[in-house]
Amino acid sequence: MRFGRLVPLILSLALVGGNLAGPVLAAGETVKIGVDLPMSGGDASNGIPTNNGVVLAIDEANAKGGPVKFQIYTLDDAVQGTHDPAQGAQNLKTFIADAAVLGIVGPFNSNVAQAEIPLSNDAGLVQISPSNTNDGLTIGENAKKLRASHPDVNSYFRVCTRDQNQGRAGAQLAKTLGFKKVYIVDDNETYGKGLADVFETAFKTGGGSVLGHDHLTKNQQDFKALLTRIKATNPDAIYFGGVTVSGGGLLRRQMSDTGMASVPYIGGDGISDEEFIKVAGTMANGAYYTVAAPETSKLASAKSFIAAYKAKFKTDPGPYSANAYAAALVIVDAVKRVAKASGKTPTRAEVLKEVQATKGLATPIGTVGFDKNGDTTNGVLSFYKIVNGKAQFINQINLKT
Repeated sequence: MRFGRLVPLILSLALVGGNLAGPVLAAGETVKIGVDLPMSGGDASNGIPTNNGVVLAIDEANAKGGPVKFQIYTLDDAVQGTHDPAQGAQNLKTFIADAAVLGIVGPFNSNVAQAEIPLSNDAGLVQISPSNTNDGLTIGENAKKLRASHPDVNSYFRVCTRDQNQGRAGAQLAKTLGFKKVYIVDDNETYGKGLADVFETAFKTGGGSVLGHDHLTKNQQDFKALLTRIKATNPDAIYFGGVTVSGGGLLRRQMSDTGMASVPYIGGDGISDEEFIKVAGTMANGAYYTVAAPETSKLASAKSFIAAYKAKFKTDPGPYSANAYAAALVIVDAVKRVAKASGKTPTRAEVLKEVQATKGLATPIGTVGFDKNGDTTNGVLSFYKIVNGKAQFINQINLKT
């Protein structure tokens, strides 16, 4: 008799709130989306517009209603104005410790991602970057080392294409511009060196000549000796792999002090920020760069996003604002699918499974999906030139790795 009375009680508890998949979803329950970006100092010109993309995605998701409400939880990974891997790792630990965080957008920089991926992999927490491009984050032996805790589980994704494409695109741009002899400089960071190495290989393969390849020293401020040496090689252009705050802006500016004001300058998306124009001054004009994302103003799918962004933030989107919106949308969509199907609070494992299965999701940057490595299936890149202190779109291409 006692057992017979206990069975209905157990079933009742299961219906009210007990289920191995997670508790029953409470009305208006809040799910947090963590955001790790450089939000202060020189890197803030990248971080703030990227964060704005997430803010807009979450605001629109909440306005549409649904089984859960979303809350943005942004942490700054910049220390003394520059992105910092150790701070990024600490931010990841903070997100992991908060059970309400079911996904993360970020980071912006590849060396920060290197420090974070082992942590998100260990926790099984979805992490989607809008802008990391280093190849070693998703493929090869380096990628395997980052996933030592769970080698067969990938919780890191990105909605931008990787440097195997961006470096090739940079080499293609240089060739199109008629440059045959190029000198390469990088900031010796994960992103910068990786991009420069791919560019070098692609440029040589295309018949170009690399006159030299140097690496900057961290916190280096004076590049005149290096530039004097480069000038002696008579390059058609200088290719820079790295970001503005690690030397990209000052290197370009100091070219005018060494008789190289007329020598063209090419870089990747690390110099696509407003800080580059500020630091390089008038020397920013005439610089070219690639961005591992489509130009949203050219996409019909981005029309409403651009209008909403301008209305909310009173400015144009940044190079990775739409990518960040798309990354957040992937997480929002995954959480909603689980919640609607189960009526329960999603677990991190369930959200991860849904993100892995993402295919053909409509976003401002086009349809988003991921391959087995977590790389986007969309390989669009854009080319720009700075004219009169403003970025001028040249064209865009779609490359496949």
